[in-house]
Amino acid sequence: MRNDIQPYERSFTSKEAAEQAGIATPTVRKYGQILERNGYEFFKDGDRRIFVQSDIDALIALRDTDKPLDETAKSLAHQQQDRLSGSSSTDISPSDTYHQLPQDPNQLKEILSYLANELAASREMNVQVVNEMNQLKTQVSRLKQDHHDLSSNISNSAQKTQRKIEELSKLQKSQYETLLEQEVQKNEYLKEELQKLRKEQQMEWRAQNDYNKRLEEAIQKPKDKWDWLFALFRK
Repeated sequence: MRNDIQPYERSFTSKEAAEQAGIATPTVRKYGQILERNGYEFFKDGDRRIFVQSDIDALIALRDTDKPLDETAKSLAHQQQDRLSGSSSTDISPSDTYHQLPQDPNQLKEILSYLANELAASREMNVQVVNEMNQLKTQVSRLKQDHHDLSSNISNSAQKTQRKIEELSKLQKSQYETLLEQEVQKNEYLKEELQKLRKEQQMEWRAQNDYNKRLEEAIQKPKDKWDWLFALFRK
């Protein structure tokens, strides 16, 4: 059974181990099966493997090997067994703290006073941290409110701008329709004036034609050399 984990050593899931080793999660499961098949041991939570840094190093070794995977896995399993047997031969005896305490009451008093001061300082620090956290929460709340106010102002400004654009569009449309109506009326007026001019011109042409006919008749049938001239004015 493995006993080589170090105090406060970080553990990794299969997904995290894949990220650390630079391989895919299914490849982690494949390498884990190959290692176990050749005698390598993993920490487990039920059927789920738990990886530590030495396991990730083993995965990287399989990833980078040029040899058959089973051969490399067998070598890694031997290395692990050697490491585990070395760590199991070293016994760690707990320190006898009670017998190391000083017997002098004054020294004990100094130690207790020191511990009391440290505890008071720790409590004071905790209070300070709590106060800072409360201040931070207040600042975050204010920032959220400021963000909400800013968003509301932007939204209101956008709505006002949209309304102004719509009003200007309506005004422009109204002015365009007015100008168009004026232009139509102007064209109708010009058309009527042109028709009047044409009628007047036609009347002048008829009068001129009548005059020319009378003049021609008078020239063709004169009674004497002056009658034809006076005939023009008599008619």
